[in-house]
Amino acid sequence: MSGRALFVNHDRAANYRFHDRHPFHPIRLELTVDLLSCIGALEPGHLLKSRSAEEEELRWVHQPAYIEAVKALSVPSPQPEIIRSAERYGLLDEDTPYFTGMHEAASDVAGGTITAVEAVLSGQCEHALHLGGGLHHALPAKAAGFCVYNDAAVAIEYARRRYGARVLYIDTDVHHGDGVQWSFYSDPDVCTYSIHETGKYLFPGTGFVTERGEHHGYGASVNIPLQPYTEDASWMECFTRSIWRLADHFKPDLILSLHGCDAHALDPLSHIHCSMEIYNQMPHILHELAHTYCSGRWVAIGGGGYDIWRVVPRAWSLLWLEMSHHSLKQQLLESSPLLPLPSAWIEKWQPQTSFKLPACWLDDMSHWEGIPRKAEITAKNRETLAVAMQEYPEIREQRTISPHN
Repeated sequence: MSGRALFVNHDRAANYRFHDRHPFHPIRLELTVDLLSCIGALEPGHLLKSRSAEEEELRWVHQPAYIEAVKALSVPSPQPEIIRSAERYGLLDEDTPYFTGMHEAASDVAGGTITAVEAVLSGQCEHALHLGGGLHHALPAKAAGFCVYNDAAVAIEYARRRYGARVLYIDTDVHHGDGVQWSFYSDPDVCTYSIHETGKYLFPGTGFVTERGEHHGYGASVNIPLQPYTEDASWMECFTRSIWRLADHFKPDLILSLHGCDAHALDPLSHIHCSMEIYNQMPHILHELAHTYCSGRWVAIGGGGYDIWRVVPRAWSLLWLEMSHHSLKQQLLESSPLLPLPSAWIEKWQPQTSFKLPACWLDDMSHWEGIPRKAEITAKNRETLAVAMQEYPEIREQRTISPHN
C-alpha cells in the first residue's frame, strides 16, 4: 500500500474551542502533532494548508437561517434577541454553547475536510487526514454534541457535486454518526456506516439496525449498535465482518472515515471497554479497503475522544502512521505491541496533567480485568451483526492487500 498521504491542517485549528473546561478541547490536536513530530513521522512535505468553507458550501447541508444565527452568535456581544434564539438552534446548552468566532472556526473545520477530499479526488495524493474534522452530530438547522457545522456531510456533498463520486462513509466514533446519516438518508450514492455503543444508553439515542435509509437510499444506511462493555475481540469481529461485506456490495469511489477514539475503556463519556488495539487494527483494515475498492482514495477525519492525554494522541497518531505507511506501524501490527512512546513527549507533557501518561503505544493488557458478562455481550453483538447485515451477501474470500513500496 502506498504511503502517498497528506496531513491537512490550518493555522486557526485551535479556534474551534468552546471554553477551557469543555471536553472537546483543541489541545488534543497539539498533543497528537507533537507526538508525531517527536518520532519524525510528520515532516513539512506531509503538510497541506487548508482553506475555509464557503457559505454556499455550508448551505448544501445547513439551512440559511441556521447559518445566519451561527454568524450572529459569533460576535463578541450578540444582541439579546439573538441570544434568545440560540436555544432553538442548539447553541445554548452545556454541550454546544455559542462562542465568539464560532462561525469562522466551524467554517475552517469544514474547509479542512473539503481540502482533504479535493486533494484525494484530484489525484494530488491517495490518502489525506484532517484530524480537526469529525463534527458528525450537527444537523441541518441545529447544533448538537459539540458540533456546529457538519464538515463530514459538507465534504461528502462536495465529492458528490464536484466529482460525482460514490462515497462510503465509515464512522467508528462510539457515538452514532447521526448528522451524516440523516443528511444522506435518501441518497443511494452515499452509504453511511456507523459502529457505536447502542443508542439505548448513549447520546444521541439513534443508530439502530432498523435505520436503513429511505426511498432510493434504502439499504445505504448501516448501523452496528454494540452492547455496553464490549471488548476488543467482539468490536473487531463485528467491524471486520460487516465493513468488508458492505464495501464489496457498495463499491465506492471514495472512503471517508471518521475516527473518534472514545470507545476506549478510559474514555469518560461512554461505556465501551476496548483498548488501544482497535485503533491499531481498524485503520489497517480501512487502508486495505481503500486499495481494494477505490484505488486507494481514502480521506480520514478526527471526531470524539475525551481522554485527551492517555488515549487520543496515541489513537490519532496510529491512524497517521497507517496512512503514511510508517515502519513503526508495521512493527505494532506484527511483533512489537509494547513499543515505548518517545520519552521526550512524555517529559514535555507530563507536568501539564495529573494523569500518568502511558509508556507504550498500545495498552499492556496483562493489567486489565475482563468484563464478567463477556460471553453474553459477545452473543448479543453477534445477533445485532446478523440482523444489520442480513441484506448484504457474504464475500466468498476476504481479500488482503500485501504492503508494497
